[in-house]
Parts: sequence; structure tokens; C-alpha cells
Amino acid sequence: MFRRITQFCKQLFDDAQTAKNPQSTHEDGLLSLEIIPRDGHNISRRQISENALKVLYRLHKAGYQAYLVGGGVRDLLLGHQPKDFDVVTDATPEDIKKQFRNCRLVGRRFRLAHIMFGREIIEVATFRGHHTETNDKISKTNASGRLLRDNVYGSIDEDAQRRDFTVNALYYNIGDYSIRSYGGGIQDLNNQTLRLIGDPETRYREDPVRMLRAVRFATKLGMRLDEATAAPIKSLAPLLKDIPAARMYEEVLKLFFAGKAVQNLRMLREYHLFAPLFPLVEAQLHDEPKGPAMRLLAEVMQNTDARIAEDKPVTPTFFYAAILWYPLQARAQDIALESGLSPYDAMFAAMGDVFEQQCQTISIPRRFSVPARDIWQLQQRFERSKNGRAIKLLEHPKFRAAYDLLLLRAVAEGGNTAALAEWWQQFVEADDEQRQLLIKGGSNKCGQRNRSAQQRRRRPPRRNGNKPADGNGAAE
Repeated sequence: MFRRITQFCKQLFDDAQTAKNPQSTHEDGLLSLEIIPRDGHNISRRQISENALKVLYRLHKAGYQAYLVGGGVRDLLLGHQPKDFDVVTDATPEDIKKQFRNCRLVGRRFRLAHIMFGREIIEVATFRGHHTETNDKISKTNASGRLLRDNVYGSIDEDAQRRDFTVNALYYNIGDYSIRSYGGGIQDLNNQTLRLIGDPETRYREDPVRMLRAVRFATKLGMRLDEATAAPIKSLAPLLKDIPAARMYEEVLKLFFAGKAVQNLRMLREYHLFAPLFPLVEAQLHDEPKGPAMRLLAEVMQNTDARIAEDKPVTPTFFYAAILWYPLQARAQDIALESGLSPYDAMFAAMGDVFEQQCQTISIPRRFSVPARDIWQLQQRFERSKNGRAIKLLEHPKFRAAYDLLLLRAVAEGGNTAALAEWWQQFVEADDEQRQLLIKGGSNKCGQRNRSAQQRRRRPPRRNGNKPADGNGAAE
């Protein structure tokens, strides 16, 4: 009797601890598990991709465990439509390939199976396990603790521990349509808390990109970072310098081209994560915290978010040309002083230096860096082309993107740049007769009514048929 009472009291204590700490573990070291039956959640198979269901059912019928996992489950629970659906299973990559003729195995660090259905790809991963083996072909880390290879397979319970955040440790079981929630994932989802699974410093050292993911998920999902999750980020931010530049390119796209650029910029700078990504830009912001570089950066982020909200195109070409504009100016001035080159030649030489330095942290494909140079060159030509050459300049393939950058610079700089932008705005919106007047230095009714570039950006357009500039280089 006494033993039963003791066990009962212990169970009550354990339940209370689990309520306080959703990540509390069992005696075997695994995360706490909550199973939500079909009638306890809002996910319907009608919301899941038909191709994802095909993969799940085929694996299940072949005798393997098969679960929808991570962001797909999380977004469905939040009432959002996921962009993609990921699957996990106890089948090895080779076993998966045997089940699907339309499968290819990818990845070295993480071995994955991609099941291709036309343009849709369903990614299938094998349950991850713990690093109990020392075979470099299976698992390997570097001196700072970053995972270089990780093909250790395990159970679904072990796989949950290897997930990054509790809100991503959610598994939809195709066998009985239940959801397995590990480490209090459902609770954190309801409480709008982003919590890292395991010891935060260890997990960030394993993969420093998790710090960027913490910021991105917090803004995307409208969540706050758990105190323990946020604590080590500032001190570990320099670890991002060791991440391959090609991988960082993809992460930057996710951060700034998903409609949350303004919020992500604020959080990145708050947690010292912006400097490892854009060291040249951060140097400008450090020297002048409220200077033109900061104002231009803010304009670019607001402009990008607005275009995405309106379902308009955004391009890395314009994005990088804009945010690297002031580092380019600083480098061009240094080159001119050191070598005595003309401003034009110094600018041209600085372009290569700036992109070379930026590509050390973020690998920018040439298909974006080359046209970005055209946008930069046109900034110089705007001043020299307020004459007969202005009409020819309008025909340049990158004129629209360069003109958009000029308008953003006018807001950031004011003064002569604002006056130059106003002239070009009048010229772009004028008819042929009015353009000839502007070239000759005269005025026209359209020009007299036009406001400055900064005023036009902050107020609705007139009802006289004139259209404001379509920002962010849409013509690319």
C-alpha cells in the first residue's frame, strides 16, 4: 500500500515537472511524448498534398513507419497551407529508392531521398539517431562542434531529439492519423513560444544556421524566443563565418524574400547575426548608425516586404545592388585616394572588390552579380545624362532597376541626390515634348506639378494619370 502511494506521488510530481518543463525527459533520456488522436486535432488528409499521401501510404503498406513531419504538420495545425511536405520513415535511403522508381538520393551531410512528381518533390528522410559511433563515414564533427556528416539512423523517439525546435517535433502518423508531439511541441505552439530542443549552445554549435532559423521562425510564426534559446546567440554568432557561402545564399533568400525582411533585419542586428552575413554593410552601420546606409537599408527592406505583399517580383540583383551601394562608395573612395584613379575608374575597380569580399560569406551567383554592376554603373550615368543622352539611357535593359535604386537613394540622402531623382522622375513620366523641354533645361506643366521623390514615396499618387515608380527592379 505504501509503495503504491509512493509511486502515485512520484507520478504526480513527474506530471507537474512536465507541465513546468515541456522538454522534461524520461529515464531513458528521451523527450516527453504526447499523442493526440484523430479527433483531437484539426488536420485533414484533404489538406495534404496528394503526392505526399502517395509516399506515406506506399511506405506504410510496405511495412515501414511513415510520418508527415515538421513544418508541414506545424503549419496545418496553425491553419496555414504548407509550401512543402516532408516525410520521415524507418526505411533507409536505399530501401526508399527500391520503393520508388522516381526517387534519387541526395546529400552527403544528410542522406535524403527525393521522390519526384513532375515539379513537386517530396523529401523523405530516415529517422536520425544518436552519435554513438565514431566512424567518420557515418558521423563527423569539427573542432567547434559543427556536424560535418550525420548519417546515423535511429528510432522516431531519437529522431525527435535531433529536431531543432519543439514546434517542429510534430509527427502526423498515416497509420492512425494521430499526431505525436515531442518535448511539448503542441504546448509551445499554443503559447507562441519558440524553444530549441536540447542544450542550446550545443545545438547551435552543431549547426550555427539554427540561429538564423530561430530568427526566421520567430518572425514567420509570430513567436517569441524562449529565454534559454535566445541566451547564447550573441556570443555564438561568429560561428556563422564557418558556414559555406553557398548555403548562406539560400538562407538569406529565406530571411529577406518571404515578406518579413523588416522584422528579420531588426532581430538579426539585435542578436549580432547580421554582421557575419554582411560585414561590409555592418561596418557602415557601425560608423553611422543613423546615416544614409541605415536609411537605405530600411527602405530596401520595407520596399521588398511591400512588393511581396502585393505579389510583385523581387530579385537578388536589385537587393544586393542596393544594400551594397554604400560599401561600394567607401571602397571606391579608398581606391581613388590610394591610386589616383578617376572616380569612374575607381568605382569600376571597387565593384570587383566589394563582390569578392561579400562572396566570402554569401555566394552570390554571377547571374545576379553581373547585372548588379550595371545598376551601379547607371548611377553615375544619371548625372551625366541630363541631356540628349537621357532618351538613350531609358533604353538600357537595367534602367528601371537603376532608376528604382536612385529613388531609394534620394530618400536616404536627400540634397543633390533628391534633386537628381526628381529630374529623372519628371523625365520618366513626361511625354516626348515635355522631355525635350527638360533636356533643354526648361520647365513643363508636368514638371511643375511633380513633387520631390521623397514626397512622392510618402503620399498617394496624384489622379492626373502619372504613375509612381515600380520599385525593386521589377523589369529585370
